[in-house]
Amino acid sequence: MLDDFFTRALVAGIGVALVAGPLGCFIVWRRMAYFGDTMAHSALLGVALAHLLNVNLAGGVFVVAALVAVALLLLQRRGSLSTDALLGILSHATLAVGLVMLAFMSWVRVDLMGFLFGDILAVTRADIVLIWLGGAAVLAALAFMWRPLLAATVSAEIAEAEGLQPERARIAFMLLMAAVIAIAMKVIGILLITSLLIIPAATARRFATTPEQMAVLAAVLGAVAVTGGLFGSLQWDTPSGPSIVVAALALFLASLLPLGSLARGTASGQGSPQ
Repeated sequence: MLDDFFTRALVAGIGVALVAGPLGCFIVWRRMAYFGDTMAHSALLGVALAHLLNVNLAGGVFVVAALVAVALLLLQRRGSLSTDALLGILSHATLAVGLVMLAFMSWVRVDLMGFLFGDILAVTRADIVLIWLGGAAVLAALAFMWRPLLAATVSAEIAEAEGLQPERARIAFMLLMAAVIAIAMKVIGILLITSLLIIPAATARRFATTPEQMAVLAAVLGAVAVTGGLFGSLQWDTPSGPSIVVAALALFLASLLPLGSLARGTASGQGSPQ
């Protein structure tokens, strides 16, 4: 079954979508889209360091993304710059440093366009195993910390009063984001990862009536976007990663139509804890 490259791409893409959807809901609820971009951009620095140190690529990306998250937390506590300024610095600096490092490593052959925009049609069976096992671990961790993370999203003060340790939940959530970026990088690309996290979740928000329903719907919409994008890419010979994002955008735009507004009834806004 998996001997066909298109089938492997489809299985890999759906695996990424199923984990990106629920995680993306918290990005939307917490207004962390720019933070997601920053961690995604840091992935290129992880790629460069992985090649330099000759270590596992996904592991290198995860470690660098996690370190960027920790650096942001430490810099925020200094209070010398606003969060958006810090995110801008970290985002562009890690991307630029990664590009410069790869330019210096002339002995390494890197498909830069593949890393930036994804190369889902080139996924292997090993990639599929990593995506599905890693995705299952991320979803299990997200389910385990769902209550404290949701409570902290609604009100960090209330979560603290209830002993749910919102700061610990926030750090754990950042590590989960780093893991998703590491496993999704080859599928959708560094520059497009955040879109697969945000767009299906934003679409699901218009129809869901509970946070749990929104998480499930975001995963389903992400899988639909992957399927539609890949078939569209096959039909019109367009880049696969961007095609998936365009399909997700089409679903979001369809949700804005009057028919979509009528279908969702009074659900708008109720799928969000804020």
